[in-house]
Amino acid sequence: MADQLSRVFAALGDPTRRDIVARLAAQDATVGELAAPYDVSLQAVSKHLKVLEDAGLVTRTRDAQRRPCHLEAEVFNLMTKWIERYRSEAEERYQRLDAVLAQMQGRTIRSHDQGAAS
Repeated sequence: MADQLSRVFAALGDPTRRDIVARLAAQDATVGELAAPYDVSLQAVSKHLKVLEDAGLVTRTRDAQRRPCHLEAEVFNLMTKWIERYRSEAEERYQRLDAVLAQMQGRTIRSHDQGAAS
């Protein structure tokens, strides 16, 4: 069984599910409301929602006869922490590379200046 982060990224790998998440970020919606803009069946949208539910991104509640879907935004904290870790590491590598390039450029300028002085 995959860990939650893997399930979240896999769930977001589909453009329809990403669109559903974007729409749920604005407001809760029923399956019918979510299915309206797509040329697919309610069953197909329900399957997408099931994947999002299994990843912990979406929950369904009951409000009288209405069953709205709700985005669980705190799951994005897990993704953000993972992404931030690697972003920080990449940033450190770029800073080291910038320092090496600046040092190399300084040597090139000095050797060019010394050649011109001779």
